[in-house]
Amino acid sequence: MTQRLQVLFDDTELDEIREQAARERLTVAEWVRQTLRAARARSAAPDPAARILAVREAAARYEFPVSDVESMNADIARGYADDHARHS
Repeated sequence: MTQRLQVLFDDTELDEIREQAARERLTVAEWVRQTLRAARARSAAPDPAARILAVREAAARYEFPVSDVESMNADIARGYADDHARHS
């Protein structure tokens, strides 16, 4: 089943939408549908609670190497220095 959605635009904005749709060789209706689908896809983010649960489950199930912050920063700096030396 399809349903109609009414959206009001001022003249200038509607003209810009018409021009954009024409550039893409789409009807205004199809341009609006595609644009709204793309916006929904971009905003579809995972639930933060689910992400936290996944991290906790992984930490409980697996052993990950850990280090103190100073050692990790030294490793990162060393990696940058090595990379820079290779590309110089």
